[in-house]
Amino acid sequence: MAPTPVYRNALPLQSMLHEYRIEQVLGAGGFGITYRARDINLDKDVAIKEYLPGELAMRAADGKVVAQATQHEAGYQWGLDRFLLETRTLARFSHPHIVRVLRYFEANATAYMVMDYEQGDPLKTLLQHDPQPAEAKLKALVAPLLDGLAAVHAAGFLHRDIKPDNIFVRADGRPVLIDFGAARQAIGGATKSLTSILTPGYAPLEQYSGEGKQGPWTDLYAMGGVLYRAVTDKSPPDAVTRMRGDSLGAGFGAARGKYSEGFLHAIEWALALDEKKRPQSVAQWKEALLGEKTVIVTRPEPPKKKNPGRRKPRWPYIAAAVVLAVLAALAWQKNHAKRLEAEKLQQQAAGALTEEQEQRLRRETEIEFKAADANGDGFLSPDEVRGRFPTISHEFQLVDADRDGRLSLQEFRNFRRFQLERRLQRRD
Repeated sequence: MAPTPVYRNALPLQSMLHEYRIEQVLGAGGFGITYRARDINLDKDVAIKEYLPGELAMRAADGKVVAQATQHEAGYQWGLDRFLLETRTLARFSHPHIVRVLRYFEANATAYMVMDYEQGDPLKTLLQHDPQPAEAKLKALVAPLLDGLAAVHAAGFLHRDIKPDNIFVRADGRPVLIDFGAARQAIGGATKSLTSILTPGYAPLEQYSGEGKQGPWTDLYAMGGVLYRAVTDKSPPDAVTRMRGDSLGAGFGAARGKYSEGFLHAIEWALALDEKKRPQSVAQWKEALLGEKTVIVTRPEPPKKKNPGRRKPRWPYIAAAVVLAVLAALAWQKNHAKRLEAEKLQQQAAGALTEEQEQRLRRETEIEFKAADANGDGFLSPDEVRGRFPTISHEFQLVDADRDGRLSLQEFRNFRRFQLERRLQRRD
């Protein structure tokens, strides 16, 4: 029997974080520790991720997280801000195949993300017991994950750490993406050990460099790596090794004959080293991978029948249609009210703004943005930000989510929203 791992930086079992009692350490990675905890108010299990980058910080005797050295303090704080900013973004998602964030908070000089605790197994474990699953089984697994990933990308967000460990298959067979690795991007500039902030084999070349252009194609490379692992029963070669001699094509040898050529070709397409040669969106890859095409079917109208006899009165049908329409409207109104109330509660749990605060924020940020946009191109350059917004200037790379060297109105607004919500949360 393998010895039980000891996590020296972890919080003691049975210790309390607000209303959560730490029950078990589920694992530790390059930038955090994940716990199973008990919500003593609701009497249910939750998963809690603690921001604690092992190469930059450590647990002090009083339980607080501190930078290991003074030169790491700026990097630690930058990563912490990124963790909070993107956790808040993730908390806005409500998708059955994306892990649900219940709330987040700061304590012990660090931050915590509280999520649903899912019952099941990681895909990594399932592939060990069932190597090279049938193509239909893999398609059924990956299709809902791609739907969830498309929702994430539509919000301008990336997962950045898709791998078999981070695809969780619930007890009922439904998959869910967990452990978003956004904070790894922030830590990348502050540590030399890249292997602790990315996963070789599943990370494309652009993640090895701070200058790399990341986008949906970055996550699709990782998802391609997951399927490569599934169909070949071995991990994909890492991107840097492939630059010296690409053995990816030869690796598909064991899969040929077991899977369709179209399916294997789609996997290989997602794993192209050059990001420009990969599918650029989930929809583009999904069509190739699953063989899906949108077909619009037009049906001819049935021929009109001549009725020489007496026509039946139409008013009973009209009356019935009106009654059904009224009932449907009442049902919609009732469900809409319930949905609004549920969204309000979810926003309160996640620390989101009220509708009035959101509207005021949108007006004010638009005025600020237009005043700073000197050349009127719809973006803010570092020079346009400098002097006018000192905090944003200092954190320009953090605010520039798509890393294109300029700020859009949405990126500017997201950071202002983050500042306001954090200020309100601390006041409470």
